[in-house]
Amino acid sequence: MAIFCGFTAHAQQRITVSGTVTDAETGQPLPGVTVVEQGTTNGTSADFDGNYSIDVASDAVLTFSSVGYAAQNIPVNGRSQINLSLSVDSQQLDEVVIVGYGTQTSRKVTGAVQQIDSEQLADIPVPQVTQKLQGRLVGVQINQTTGKPGQGLQVRVRGQASILAGSDPLYVVDGFPIVGDISTINPDEIESISVLKDAASTSLYGSRAANGVVLITTKGGKKESNNLSFNYYGGVQVVPQKGRPDMMNGTEFAQFKKESFEDLGQPVPEAFQNPEQYGEGYDWYDAMLQTAPIQSYNLNWTAGGEKSSVAVVAGFFNQDGVMINSNFKRYSLRANSSFDLGDKVKLGFSVAPTYSINNVPSSDGAFYATNVDAGIPGGLINNSLLAWPIIPFQNEDGTYPLTAWIPGVSAFPAPNWIRSANEITNETKQTRILGNLSLQYEPIKGLQFKTTLNGDLGNTSFLNFSPSTASTTFASLPPVLATSIRRENRYITWLNENTINYSTSFGDHSLEVLLGASYQKFEGDNSQLYLSDFPDDRVRTIQSALNIDRSRSFNNINEWSLTSYFSRVNYDYKGKYLATLSLRRDGSSRFGSNNRWGNFPSASVGWVFSDESFLEGADFISFGKLRASYGVIGNNNIGNYTQYALVDNSLNAVFGNTIASGAAVTTLGNSDLGWERTKQLDIGLDLRLFDDRVEFIYDYYKKNTTDLLFNVAVPQESGFTNFNDNIGEIKFWGHEFAVISRNISKPDFTWTSNFNISFNRNEVVALADGVDRLYTNSGPYTSVTMPGKPLGQFWGLIHDGVYANQAEFDNSPKAAESQVGTVKFTDVNGDGQITYGGDNDDRTVIGNPFPDYIFGFTNDFKYKNWDASIVISGSVGNDIAVASDQGTTNLDGVFNVLKEVENRWRSEENPGNGKYGKTTAATFMERDWFSTRFIQDGSYLTVRNITVGYSFPMRSESLLKRARLYGSVQQAFVFTSYKGANPEVSGTSGGTQASTLALGYDWASYPVPRTFTLGINLSF
Repeated sequence: MAIFCGFTAHAQQRITVSGTVTDAETGQPLPGVTVVEQGTTNGTSADFDGNYSIDVASDAVLTFSSVGYAAQNIPVNGRSQINLSLSVDSQQLDEVVIVGYGTQTSRKVTGAVQQIDSEQLADIPVPQVTQKLQGRLVGVQINQTTGKPGQGLQVRVRGQASILAGSDPLYVVDGFPIVGDISTINPDEIESISVLKDAASTSLYGSRAANGVVLITTKGGKKESNNLSFNYYGGVQVVPQKGRPDMMNGTEFAQFKKESFEDLGQPVPEAFQNPEQYGEGYDWYDAMLQTAPIQSYNLNWTAGGEKSSVAVVAGFFNQDGVMINSNFKRYSLRANSSFDLGDKVKLGFSVAPTYSINNVPSSDGAFYATNVDAGIPGGLINNSLLAWPIIPFQNEDGTYPLTAWIPGVSAFPAPNWIRSANEITNETKQTRILGNLSLQYEPIKGLQFKTTLNGDLGNTSFLNFSPSTASTTFASLPPVLATSIRRENRYITWLNENTINYSTSFGDHSLEVLLGASYQKFEGDNSQLYLSDFPDDRVRTIQSALNIDRSRSFNNINEWSLTSYFSRVNYDYKGKYLATLSLRRDGSSRFGSNNRWGNFPSASVGWVFSDESFLEGADFISFGKLRASYGVIGNNNIGNYTQYALVDNSLNAVFGNTIASGAAVTTLGNSDLGWERTKQLDIGLDLRLFDDRVEFIYDYYKKNTTDLLFNVAVPQESGFTNFNDNIGEIKFWGHEFAVISRNISKPDFTWTSNFNISFNRNEVVALADGVDRLYTNSGPYTSVTMPGKPLGQFWGLIHDGVYANQAEFDNSPKAAESQVGTVKFTDVNGDGQITYGGDNDDRTVIGNPFPDYIFGFTNDFKYKNWDASIVISGSVGNDIAVASDQGTTNLDGVFNVLKEVENRWRSEENPGNGKYGKTTAATFMERDWFSTRFIQDGSYLTVRNITVGYSFPMRSESLLKRARLYGSVQQAFVFTSYKGANPEVSGTSGGTQASTLALGYDWASYPVPRTFTLGINLSF
């Protein structure tokens, strides 16, 4: 008995075991390794330096495990220190990939899926999730078209586009297809991002998947763990000198005006007789800009017990814009929790409220931008470029004059654009709540029933107030009537999904079957009031306005619903012969009664050829898989009620001498209206070489989008002009390459690279019957879409210099208004004259906004406690139309102009450089006739981010487990021949987001800043 008792006492003796876990190959510390006392729930994890400490029984067995490494079981045998190294487990290198309605190991994925985990994105201090993804995703083009704070980026997967149904991918957050984009989501909340690119991986989202699907998984808690972390960064944003428009300074502009009067044979006004008196003059563009602060605070807490876990992320982001009177604030909170209700039932709950305040100036657009219905009438940046540099924008006492002009000298008075930028309010307040409730039941091993209820509630309130002292256009000189736009947009969408998932293995066979049904409903309303004539700029309430413009005020209600049934079967034989079959059937309220349901099938296969016996001697191949897929997916972004004949009840009718209110049918209905369909083929290769040190991925895809939503013309005698129908076809194809390489793996130094390049093409196959081209305007300039060409090609004249002398003029085709010294164009149609307008004029395709290829290159380094990363991305072959040159090269002399205009034609003896004509005649042809003079190469290479960090060594017993200090530069360098501020620009003359059919126009948009930040990461 004494012996038994002594043995028991010895076995239950508790000791503290500590040590360090390292990588067996590199010798580097392994953070996050799980250390568990076998047979118990007692465990811990290694800190950032691989150190751990745990209290266990003296005769315990410790299990050390980490993703990607072979687990080890180590007996304690009374030891207080155990150091060990973990070796890479090639079987575990098959990471878990998030796919539609589930997960798969990368080994068994047969579709084109790319996943980015939070660890790869953690060191990039930016406010938008999509900014973190730039340059990292093969086949995904992410452009920052504007530098406005709080604005989302333009995302296109595999170049997908549509004529009228948009090109944005579908965003799915924790299984919930949300409304809009993910610009409001705090990046610190995200655990992983998966991009589904081919039909095999997207078909389970059916009628919404043609533009690709982006799956967002947010952070969850881990059982038997308790961690607290705090992340902060702060810095400043500046507008680089490179890319700023090279406008004339005070002396140069006065000289330009002096010469213009001389060329006209008119007396030179006294103000221009001595140009040198103005020196550098006044830089209105620079006065629009400021050095702006940026700050981000995030607190992360995860906790878990044996039966539950929780993760909470609270964030605050504050950014002033680099243009005066612009800022963005975001308050965010996310709480994800899960509970085990017994051995077979799991309950999950999450809620994520977000509140943001965004004030953006009336910045983008042409100098005549008056599109108030777009919400934010723009043009202030363009206007600041055109302001005369000889006129001050500020009084000596620091106040701002109401207008800026020289009486008797200026062509016309102009508003003070700096004052307008400071005084106009464009404030958007947005509240959004995402919620999720899930219940999972597993009656037997391998069989799971799951039901989820998801909700997305949003409210956006927009306030525009333009006081009587401010204006955005030359045509509206202060004092003006004060105006205000009040807009409210509210919506709620909810989704219920029910799935059954069964997985089993028998012999060499593995089978997984998914069955599901879902129902989603959306209800929303938006309203707008357009108010004017406020008696006092300080009183901005609705009731104080003397006028409500009914033509610009409205209230709309929108509803849609989607009922779906879906299934998927995954099968593999011996883990090397893989097959997946998927089918989704969607029924949508958006489509005609005769075409409400659609089927979206897909099939994919994979072959892990590296497991074949004939490659047993090829040791350099660690893993190799061929995959192929084909499927049909759809695009339902056609708006609501387009299938119905719509009635306008705001019309009036006249009966004798009496006017009565009335209503009339204004559009034709189409009961056959349906979604656009995309049939897609994908062939891919996945390779890992040299003990997984090099990974190579290749995909070829081909897509045909048919049943394009199109406004089809109808005979005028019908009383209508057009109606919506499914007609036309576009084809897309491309090649994608990615190489991930562990270049150096030394105990003190590692270097990993990720390079990707994509070649995406599109071509219009057919439009509607009888339609051979589709024009889309951006201001006075035109893009054309026609069969045999890519979408939205620049459509204009070929600039051929100027008529340098009388002989050249006499021997060249010319327009009716042409003279010696005016602009010269190429006679494309060969009729001996230059014409502009109509289908048979001298316009032709003069540029392509789509790139030949896009690429990204990421490098990560680690030396002892130091780490560094460099992210590069770029585009080659895309053209940009510098539409702002309409004003900045206007030869009439009413605006300031680019410095290069000084080399214009003045006489046969002084012909200039052949780019600009004379100032005395036919200047409208240079200004308003779109030509190759406006087209520039938009190719660029941007160093998106450079980050250098240092992690301080921590003691194992310290409360603080990790402390890392880092510095970062965002938008560090931009290498481009494009003369503008942003080679990723794509806007409209009205300052709004460009459509797919009119990409690549630069109307002087809000500049993208260079950002310098310092940050700290703390973990407890």
